[in-house]
Amino acid sequence: MQPSERFINERKRAWQRLEVLLRSLGRSSIRGLRREEVRELGRIYRRTAADLAIARAESRDPRLINYLNNLVIRAHGLIYRSNITLVANVRLLLEFFTKSFPQTFRRTWRYTAIAFVTFAAFALAAYIGSWRDPEFSEFAGVNPLFRYAINAHIHWWEKVNDANQVWSVGIMANNIWVMFQAFAFGAFLGIGTLYSMAFNGALIGAVLALTHRAGFGFDLITFMVGHSVIELSCIFLAGGAGLLIGSAFLLPGDMSRGDALRTRGLEAIRLIIGCVPLLIVAGTIEGFISPAPMNPIIKFSIGITTGIALYSYLLLAGRGEETRERATLK
Repeated sequence: MQPSERFINERKRAWQRLEVLLRSLGRSSIRGLRREEVRELGRIYRRTAADLAIARAESRDPRLINYLNNLVIRAHGLIYRSNITLVANVRLLLEFFTKSFPQTFRRTWRYTAIAFVTFAAFALAAYIGSWRDPEFSEFAGVNPLFRYAINAHIHWWEKVNDANQVWSVGIMANNIWVMFQAFAFGAFLGIGTLYSMAFNGALIGAVLALTHRAGFGFDLITFMVGHSVIELSCIFLAGGAGLLIGSAFLLPGDMSRGDALRTRGLEAIRLIIGCVPLLIVAGTIEGFISPAPMNPIIKFSIGITTGIALYSYLLLAGRGEETRERATLK
């Protein structure tokens, strides 16, 4: 009997058992096995992987090598797919929100600041212009019919945001759409992002001026304050992400434009991903709390509390890791 035949005869029962276990699971996870079978699967997988190494080193039979290779790949995928799903993905998610996202915000805060300044400048200009002349609001994007509704003393914001789950989901979707729009416009050399910031800022400034001028006082601000700190912060972060993309084209620095786009693009994507759950929180507040008939002090308290919590998180989370990294580099 040749050595290769002896090798096959000695090991084939283990390989056949591994095939049986893999067939019994199909596309399901190893949670479908009993504890003893899980241990057996791991033991036979390791032995088969060692057999594959031996076959590659000593055997010239390509069919045997191909058979063992396929068997090991199938077992590896099944074992580690379950491990990644249950453990690694959770760990990566936690690491992203406790370290990567806030650290990215701190590294790129200048781009976010530019987005904020653009938004605020146009909001202030539109507020002043619309306060002096209501028709100026049309230049800021306010529909004339909308202006007439304000003059008719209709609390339009309460009609739009009825406190129910359907509207809350719609609000979240709209907020996420505005955020992605500000980000995507960064591909137009950042000019599109600046336009998005300017347009949204002017629109909000003009609407605030019209409602204040019509005698609503601070009703609209009271409605907005609970959710707007998180919501507007996410829009500024999305604007910063868009400017990161634009800057890679215009100001790549010492890197090539391709390298700058890859590096800053990853930073921008982190900002966008981090904003999505924040916008879900903002949309929930806007759909359920903002239109509710409650004391304005409560709504202002919610706005202040969420603002403090958000920026404490963005400014402080993951700082210990950064300190350790700097100490290691030194």
